[in-house]
Amino acid sequence: MRPLILITNDDGVAAKGLGTLCEVAGEFGDVVVMAPERNASGKGLSLTSERPLRVYEVRKDGGISVYACDGTPVDCVKLAVEHFCPRKPDLILSGINHGSNSSINVLYSGTMGAVIEASVMGFCAIGFSLLNHSHEADFEPSVPYVRHIIDRVLVQGLPEGVSLNVNIPRLPAADIKGIRVCCEAKAMWKDSFEKRVDPIGRPYYWLTGKFLCDNPPSDSDETALREGYVSVVPIHSDYTHYAAIDKINNMMQ
Repeated sequence: MRPLILITNDDGVAAKGLGTLCEVAGEFGDVVVMAPERNASGKGLSLTSERPLRVYEVRKDGGISVYACDGTPVDCVKLAVEHFCPRKPDLILSGINHGSNSSINVLYSGTMGAVIEASVMGFCAIGFSLLNHSHEADFEPSVPYVRHIIDRVLVQGLPEGVSLNVNIPRLPAADIKGIRVCCEAKAMWKDSFEKRVDPIGRPYYWLTGKFLCDNPPSDSDETALREGYVSVVPIHSDYTHYAAIDKINNMMQ
């Protein structure tokens, strides 16, 4: 029996990156897609609890079934596993995201929120992102790396509770140097809310910001991407800072 692969994203069911990921995943198994019906970027691990969810069948084509959900990427994973997958998925994928999810972005990303949720549920999961925000981004240079990583995870699996955050530089295929497994760079967004006024005089605020990551360490995802490598960061949902436990315990005495 061919593997069953569940795919979602946060850019919406019509996103070009999702289509590319479906094509590659279809080489390895049967595919079920459940993605937000519209853009859900920045939703992180959020889920919908204050209203019911609705799902629409988009298409069924050979070994690929595509559904749109009016919820978040996490909603898509949870709902698809329970009601729309014919059996337990062998792998859950998210992406290919239009834009970076390296470094601190993993905390805000709907793409990676779905991956973390899938991992918590006990599934092997991978998030893919391309450092290009354009709706018409060229995903072809990403394909060999997406294919290789999917193959390796299907064959060998992942450690329990571990998922992968994969980011791909915005470069021609010939200029991508390979894959580098690395850590997450320390960075931050310097956010600002720009105040504007609507046509009838009411103020509103638009989130803007600047990504700050100066001199990232050599073994980080930001360095790998800047040097032309695909970055692969193993992540998990445990936020505990184990090295600080003894210090904080002494403070509490």
